[in-house]
Amino acid sequence: MHRRDFLQGIAATAAGLEILSRRVEASAQTSPPVARRHGGKATTVVSVEGYTLVTEFKAEANSWKVYEDLRTREGSLVFVSSSRDTRVLTKSAEASMMEGNPYLGLALKDIGLSSPDLLADRLLQDGDPDPEKVKSAAPPMASAEKNPRTWTTFVGTREAYDVTPVYRSGNTRTYHPIQYSPELHEALKKGQVYDGLVGGWMPAVRKVIPASDHAYWEVIVFGDVGANKNKYIVHTWHRTARIEDGKIAKVVYGHSYPAYPPEREDPQPEEFYRALLAFAEYWDEQLHDFAPASLPQSIWIDMSKHSFAKELMTRPGGVYPKYGAVDRDYAGSEYDGFQDIFTSAIYTNMEWGRLETARLFIDNYFEEYVDSRGMVDMRGPETAQFGMTLSLLARYFDYTQDSELMLKHRAKIEATAKLLGDMHDESLKLAQENPSYGLIRGWSESDSCLSENPSLYWQPYYANSAFAARGFKDIARAWMELAHINSAPGMGKVAQGWLKRSRTLQERTVESIEKDIQSHKTPPYIGLFPATTLTFRESLEKEKPSPQQWPHRPYAELLQADVLPPRLANQVIDCMRAYGATTLGVVANVWRFQEDGREILGFISYGYAQALLRLDRIEEFLLFLYSHRYHAHTRGSWTAGEVTGITGDSATYCVPAQQTIPLIVRWMLVLEDSDEDKLYLAKGVPREWIVSGEEIRIEHAPTRWGRVSFRLAAKPSAKSIVGQVELSGARAPKEVHFKLRLPLQNLLQTVTVNRQPATLGGIHKDTVIITTRNEKRFEVVGQLS
Repeated sequence: MHRRDFLQGIAATAAGLEILSRRVEASAQTSPPVARRHGGKATTVVSVEGYTLVTEFKAEANSWKVYEDLRTREGSLVFVSSSRDTRVLTKSAEASMMEGNPYLGLALKDIGLSSPDLLADRLLQDGDPDPEKVKSAAPPMASAEKNPRTWTTFVGTREAYDVTPVYRSGNTRTYHPIQYSPELHEALKKGQVYDGLVGGWMPAVRKVIPASDHAYWEVIVFGDVGANKNKYIVHTWHRTARIEDGKIAKVVYGHSYPAYPPEREDPQPEEFYRALLAFAEYWDEQLHDFAPASLPQSIWIDMSKHSFAKELMTRPGGVYPKYGAVDRDYAGSEYDGFQDIFTSAIYTNMEWGRLETARLFIDNYFEEYVDSRGMVDMRGPETAQFGMTLSLLARYFDYTQDSELMLKHRAKIEATAKLLGDMHDESLKLAQENPSYGLIRGWSESDSCLSENPSLYWQPYYANSAFAARGFKDIARAWMELAHINSAPGMGKVAQGWLKRSRTLQERTVESIEKDIQSHKTPPYIGLFPATTLTFRESLEKEKPSPQQWPHRPYAELLQADVLPPRLANQVIDCMRAYGATTLGVVANVWRFQEDGREILGFISYGYAQALLRLDRIEEFLLFLYSHRYHAHTRGSWTAGEVTGITGDSATYCVPAQQTIPLIVRWMLVLEDSDEDKLYLAKGVPREWIVSGEEIRIEHAPTRWGRVSFRLAAKPSAKSIVGQVELSGARAPKEVHFKLRLPLQNLLQTVTVNRQPATLGGIHKDTVIITTRNEKRFEVVGQLS
């Protein structure tokens, strides 16, 4: 199949599934109950009995009625049309203030001054961490913020070149609900604000501010998807309502600005709801190619989809890279070429099947931000990110077979590889007894170039060589396939050279680490680069400036490159946890010891999470997942911070941090082995989900063997667990490892694959090893004790 036909087919299938999953066809009358239809079959019933009719309006050929469930604070909005289509928009709200006492009984001073991650140690005492305990371990991000001018989230559209920030009270810079509802000011003084969204994952901001035991204010803000006249201005819709005892006591609607009668009047209710319906349809279309998935806790899928919505709003025109939004840090153009924006964006979009979007981003970046020498248009290139770029380009080709794009940018891709090769060649000119021999020297962190002496950070970080080895190996595989497809033997010859260099770099990296381990320490210490005598914490305290500044990045990148044997990779993780490189189980933003807390690194750190998963350290992986959700994002509005503390301070939004959750949720479900012909399914799923009776499912997830789908659910009445796997590529991986992480009190008595006895493997003997023999469909049945 031609590559464009392939992608169009994917998009059409995914779009159909998405639209069907959100369509609800009414019964013969527009009154309740209303049957939700999925694929033509009624699956659930949506009843509007007890709901309040809030308005009616016309849109195109249909008349619509809008109902709202005001009986509960999270009651849904339901749109019912005259043609029997129904649209349900759920509401959410999470406390954005601290509830209870933080720090799990530990003193903040002890947490800050400790090398070991005390909070993580406590949360991991009993196996899989408890999400509620993780949530209560520290105050919510921005909960201690007193400045009313600090924004906590934003709204926008894909087409716009800017966003509209939303503040704690629900204000924007052009519309203040308090002008219409002065009583809201008194409610806000109480300090209780619940943040959420309307539409599950959609970027419609919701604020709930309690007024009394039986009344609350609700503020809803979303971007006007129909206003594209001025690409730099995001128009907004607003609803401010006071709900008392299950009834709307007061409501005001707004659009972008205060009224200026008679030419600019406040909108009527039907205008607001017509716009909200258009907003929902618009955002569904933007994410039509998101791989369909469901989990016992839907919030993880919602957070993943919301990440893509935030990315599209952040990028001017939905394409041009931006590191952040609103403020110069990080919406300034000086950050646009930052390699982390590119690598995290294409990685995340590819993993969730958004291949056309990944194509747009690759094409844009290589056209406008990479020059003919492979150099990026950014102040401080990060050496390991060049290797990661090569690896991700190979992954894109694996997923799409898009020869056209690879050949279009062939010269720049090969120049990127040459850049790394030249740096490696320089290291080979050193004497072999030199600790830096054979290791690529260069900056690890972009900010290195801003220091008084940038050469201090021009070091042979292990991550530089590790990711170069990974990049060379992966891109070589893609180049050899391209050479075969396009009858281009020159590409094959280049690829052979890359493979040789990859082996040399990997061997030298492992050799140097083995030689340099400080085994006299407990646990053994592995440094960032060879010949270090001080740990990174000791260096930060004693050497000013320290050549080991920003140790979090090279550790995370070293692990993500996945070129170390498991024993060494485990030692790196143990080293990070013991010597101060994690906070709440997430990679820390490492600095000198501070009595007033420690920080979480919201971005970059996903490489550490992936390593935990690969090494079957699932409890730690889940702690990372939960901690990142609760402590690297604002609660409810899910705005991710680049670096977040554990004392409730605000953080600076950045897109790569926002994309961490979707990456690790995808890997939790579907993860490829980096080198072997193996595919891992359900590897990181929490134990309690497996026996919940709720379905765990993902459809059409891209892999290098083609699309894969699986579903898994327990049948408690039958004391069994059933999984289905479907592989749709031209070939299958040699092995599929389907993990069944049962609660410890449950044991697998028997397991079959397609009715034949199955082999169990893995560290905990909880993984069904499926030898595919190029078959494409498998049913896994386990009988439980």
